[in-house]
Amino acid sequence: MGALSRPLAIVGFMGAGKSTLGREVAERTGRSFVDVDELVESEFGGTVAELFARDGEHRFRELEEEWGMTLLDEHHQYGVIAYGGGAIESERLREELRRRATTVWLDVPVDEAWRRAQGTARPLAQDEAEFRARYERRRPLYEAAADFVARDLDGLVLAAAGITFERGALERLGELVPGSGPVEIVADARVAGIYGMEAQLALGARVQALHELPPGEEAKSADALERLWHELRLDRRGTLVALGGGTTTDAAGFAAATWLRGIDWVAVPTTLVGQVDAAIGGKTAIDLPGGKNLVGAFHWPVRIVIDPALLETLPEEELLNGRAELVKTGLLAGEPLWELPLGDAVRRCAAFKAAVCLRDPHDLGERNQLNLGHTFAHALEAAAGFELPHGRAVALGLLAALRLSGLDTAVVEQELRPEPVRVDRDLAWAALARDKKAENGIPKLVLLERPGAARIGVELPEADVRAALDSLIAG
Repeated sequence: MGALSRPLAIVGFMGAGKSTLGREVAERTGRSFVDVDELVESEFGGTVAELFARDGEHRFRELEEEWGMTLLDEHHQYGVIAYGGGAIESERLREELRRRATTVWLDVPVDEAWRRAQGTARPLAQDEAEFRARYERRRPLYEAAADFVARDLDGLVLAAAGITFERGALERLGELVPGSGPVEIVADARVAGIYGMEAQLALGARVQALHELPPGEEAKSADALERLWHELRLDRRGTLVALGGGTTTDAAGFAAATWLRGIDWVAVPTTLVGQVDAAIGGKTAIDLPGGKNLVGAFHWPVRIVIDPALLETLPEEELLNGRAELVKTGLLAGEPLWELPLGDAVRRCAAFKAAVCLRDPHDLGERNQLNLGHTFAHALEAAAGFELPHGRAVALGLLAALRLSGLDTAVVEQELRPEPVRVDRDLAWAALARDKKAENGIPKLVLLERPGAARIGVELPEADVRAALDSLIAG
């Protein structure tokens, strides 16, 4: 079961911020929120402290367990559930959380927890020595029950989307790929040569094959997909691991969506484009000669493993490709995310996209904003026979989108330095009219009112759109 089909259960010690951040992550991901302790208080009258005094801790734990189990039934994929600090001591509840929820441990140092809890009416925060001893006793229970560990709001959003963001995560791939069934890895030759052995060692005896895709957009051809289908030997218990850039995760994800009518898959993006954009959100696809991503499926990975250390082997050209997506996300978020240190920028961008996709998993509304600049970019890529680097195309597409929005283009020009490309203008226009978001040949554009405020589904006069496209083409 993937992130879309499980409630997000937040566990952690007193003072971790489960209620406050739980409400915030529910709002950011478009889910409902419930706090188990607050529910118990409202149902039985009185505060937790009063319930402790009246009925004792044992009775409170019984009620906490009962309601905690009920909520796993009632809130299914849309719920965010904050559990009381001691709920984790119930073995029955721990087992149900492992089976039915995405459980995230909201971790906080004990010193900070005590600073927040001391002086409150919490019945178990009256004695510091006892407080610290209880923390140490519960800590291994949180750790054992949790699928993810988070320390802030972005960490909770990433967990809700099934994303592990961790330096060195590739070495822990064996722990991070869910299940116990067989695994087959898909990568292009370059990535397989750099990381293939490390991935296989991490996954151990579960690995039964490594498949190579062609480099670049050729990986997303019908011929490459057909070859992969013929090579796969996974049964329904199996998991396909996509190790590589955006073209690899797109193609391997589509193979997983279609093999045996759908098997689990895990995305391990190794490029900047993949880590901030392509591997997140469950979109999988291949290209046709007439356009990008015309054949595909929504198939959310059961886990996305983002290891920022993998970016250290990227050639400069690939980093430039990814910077276009950093700038795009920053424009949508209304923050100069591209100015952050690379690891921080990747994490912030991944959390932004994850939240948008969780709110609109099938791209029926606000998720369209993520196509900022991409309508023009995909048209240029198709006209170039998919030999134009994606990042260069997106940089040009952002330039056109900002011009049509009537906004300053300095950020794109300074950060990405886009240069016009030599492609056939008529081919580019025909590809733009076939874009997935076009209706009856009329492009539906994503523009900006201002940074942080996107406009989706915008129709403009054909002459204006064509002029914007032509301005991106040399000659």
